[in-house]
Amino acid sequence: MKIIVDGDGCPGKAYIEKAAKEYDIEVVIYCDMHHYITSDYSKVVIVESGFQSVDMYIINNAVKGDIIITQDYGVAAMVLGRGCYALNPKGSVYDDKNIDRLLFERHISQKVRRSGGRTGTHKKRTEEDDLKLYNSLKRLIEKGLERFE
Repeated sequence: MKIIVDGDGCPGKAYIEKAAKEYDIEVVIYCDMHHYITSDYSKVVIVESGFQSVDMYIINNAVKGDIIITQDYGVAAMVLGRGCYALNPKGSVYDDKNIDRLLFERHISQKVRRSGGRTGTHKKRTEEDDLKLYNSLKRLIEKGLERFE
């Protein structure tokens, strides 16, 4: 098991690494060359810039049992299909019960925006979001470790 992070849009790195250190789990952060991410704990992989280039690296390198942290519902859906766990940077767990609804809501929002409409704004990240990320990640790690015992 390893933790793979979509670094192009993932705050909370300190909390991700804190949980990973507690369980001695590898963290790999993928980002494109337009993002500058450094870490003393995580392996940072810089990929070429391009439409969904980071997403494709994540999908192609995820294996069953890995935990993927991403804001992208499409990436989450793909890795869930590979037997991975998926987590939003604000700590919400993606699973087979909610991913179809999230993808459909994204589709509807895109249609509204294309027709000139507006959709909701993103809320500012809070300390509660960081704690939810940390606690959700720890639960997924423990669930994954139990799965492989």
